[in-house]
Amino acid sequence: MRGVTAQVEVLSEVTDEVVEAFGRLLPQLSRSARPLDRAAIAAVADSPGSTVLVARGDDGLITGMLTLVMFRIPTGLRAIIEDVVTDDAARGQGVGTALTNEAIRIARAAGVKTIDLTSRPSRVAAGRLYEKLGFELRDTRVYRYLIDDGSAPA
Repeated sequence: MRGVTAQVEVLSEVTDEVVEAFGRLLPQLSRSARPLDRAAIAAVADSPGSTVLVARGDDGLITGMLTLVMFRIPTGLRAIIEDVVTDDAARGQGVGTALTNEAIRIARAAGVKTIDLTSRPSRVAAGRLYEKLGFELRDTRVYRYLIDDGSAPA
């Protein structure tokens, strides 16, 4: 890893720069991700349970992002890290580490005891990063119900 330091901040204002960064980064995260306009990004950033973090490289450009979701359930305050992406051009420069460490700091300060995240098995480098930061692989099954037409099961 090169000695580049990423500056991480909470997304507080959706600017043209942020819209451009989301447009550049989301396709690197998911081929099926739809482009988000300013209002859609603001809806995520302004959501009470979500904290969107952005990382800036030494040149000040946004090189990565992460969404920390915290929510209260009967067993306590839970957190999930979602949609972590580092720009292809900034991989290996500590951006993912900086984003994840800041998410952990925020969650810990809020009183969260555990943070979950998922990562595709094909993302080997991401898996190594999360394990290096102290995340442990859990023996669990993740289920997904796809709501594609808004109808409930019969």
